[in-house]
Amino acid sequence: MDIETLIGAWRRLLSGSGKSWVLFEHGTCVVLEEGEGDLADRATGILREYGPVSVGGPAGDFRVLELKGDEGWLVTGHHPDVVTYVASDEPEEPSHLAVGIHGRSKRDRDGTELHVVHVEDAHPPAAS
Repeated sequence: MDIETLIGAWRRLLSGSGKSWVLFEHGTCVVLEEGEGDLADRATGILREYGPVSVGGPAGDFRVLELKGDEGWLVTGHHPDVVTYVASDEPEEPSHLAVGIHGRSKRDRDGTELHVVHVEDAHPPAAS
C-alpha cells in the first residue's frame, strides 16, 4: 500500500478526534493525546517499546476491529495508542485470526524499522 493511501485512510479514521498522530511505513499509527514536543520522536519512543512482537506475552496479543464499508481493519496491541491499519485487500484470507496476525507483523516491522512517513499535528502552533 502506498503512503498517500495510508495517510488518507488514517485521516478519515481520525477525522474530528482532535488528536495528533504519527504514521509509520507499514501502516502503524501512534495517536498522541498531547501535542507538545517533537511528535515523531515521542511516537518513535512509544513504538520502539510497544511495537516489536514477542509471542507468549502481551506484545503478541491483538484485537481486530472491522471498519465499515469494507475499508479494512484496525489491529490493536498492548498499548492503547498504537494501532495498525490493514486494508481489505491485504490479507490472504479475511478471518480475524489472519488479519490480526498480518496486522501484528506490520506493527512488528514498524516497531523495529521505526521509519516515520507522516506526522499530523492536530494542535495549532502557539501564538508568539
